[in-house]
Amino acid sequence: MIEFILENEPTIRMSFFFSALVLVGIWEVVRPRRPLLVSKLWRWANNLGLTFLNSFILRVIFPILAVGLAASCTENGWGLLNWISLPLWAAIIVAIVLQDLIIYGQHVLFHHVPVLWRLHKMHHADLDYDVTTGARFHPIEICLSMGIKLGIVFLLGPPVIAVILFEIILSTMAMFNHANAKLPKSIDRVLRLLIVTPDMHRVHHSTVHPEFNRNFGFNLSIWDKIFGTYKTEPDAGQVGMTIGLPEYQRRKIQNILWMILLPFRS
Repeated sequence: MIEFILENEPTIRMSFFFSALVLVGIWEVVRPRRPLLVSKLWRWANNLGLTFLNSFILRVIFPILAVGLAASCTENGWGLLNWISLPLWAAIIVAIVLQDLIIYGQHVLFHHVPVLWRLHKMHHADLDYDVTTGARFHPIEICLSMGIKLGIVFLLGPPVIAVILFEIILSTMAMFNHANAKLPKSIDRVLRLLIVTPDMHRVHHSTVHPEFNRNFGFNLSIWDKIFGTYKTEPDAGQVGMTIGLPEYQRRKIQNILWMILLPFRS
């Protein structure tokens, strides 16, 4: 069974990716939260084109990805969770929660270390906020993120199924909480007790400096509340706020080449 999952893991993840993309995309059309400023076709073509380029680069650069390394750790007894005795369900929960905490910490790091921010600001330069923004990251940032994931998998030694679940959850939640879609306030309020909602994370994409250094979480909402980086709403409101970075507000045409070269511009 494990061999089947490893052999078909890219197909499994891609199926979840496209399903989430289609479902959230439909949700955005049916219940849009904000009017879009830039052509949706243009943004989707470039944001998703960058996403597929990143997937190709990862497969070329890394001889083993997180799932494969988790299988090696299990086989060789590497990592903390292979040294202690936990039921499989408990090991899965611990692994997912700890990986999510690391992703939160990584996100904070990419905002506060100048050289890392040069890479991450491409994600924030998007003038609109929708499902494709959740997949828009610089190739170098994606590679650094994969290196961090591999380090955590090696140290933690999580079950293979936990790594697969986390990768699917992370990808799906990134698209969900970047949705340009409405949730009833009552539902949003309840969901925020556990997970990051679109209205919660949208604050993070504000042009206002104190706001884009808030709400770093992608999946669990507890980290922002524990570490004091939580902000309920943007000061200008969800519709009144400005999305993006102040210095790129006039750059309406952001193609793949421009995005890739952005960190290297003075």
